[in-house]
Amino acid sequence: MTDHEIIEEAIRLVREGVSVTLPVNGHSMLPFIIGGKESVVLQKPDKLKVGDVVLAWVDNSRYVVHRIILFDGRNVILMGDGNLVGTERCTLQDVKAVATHVVGANEQMHDLYTPWRCRAARLWWHLRPIRRYLLAILRRLNIKD
Repeated sequence: MTDHEIIEEAIRLVREGVSVTLPVNGHSMLPFIIGGKESVVLQKPDKLKVGDVVLAWVDNSRYVVHRIILFDGRNVILMGDGNLVGTERCTLQDVKAVATHVVGANEQMHDLYTPWRCRAARLWWHLRPIRRYLLAILRRLNIKD
């Protein structure tokens, strides 16, 4: 089974109301989700809002797990926490699931939307001008783990 087929099956289950845990790859959600080491728990999206981490079909070509940064009419603008400038755009229908928790390699589950994590995510957004340096440090630390 390909990665695309696995994601499609996860989306089918989420649509039926089943929570699905899906591993993530890459560094695009650092520091809040560590690709290759953590997974996200996905659920059926209800009322989406800015700050939600979602699984979405973007550019009519790929799935991403990124944070909603803006609504533009029927479009949703996404950006990975670990990205410096790049954003993606999709429609509301292209948002397939919302991530509710992060699961670490030790199987410990963390809620993505605790007051502390929400404040940290807002602060991280405002640190965009210096994120390049902070991410470089985080990636070096992550490689050593």
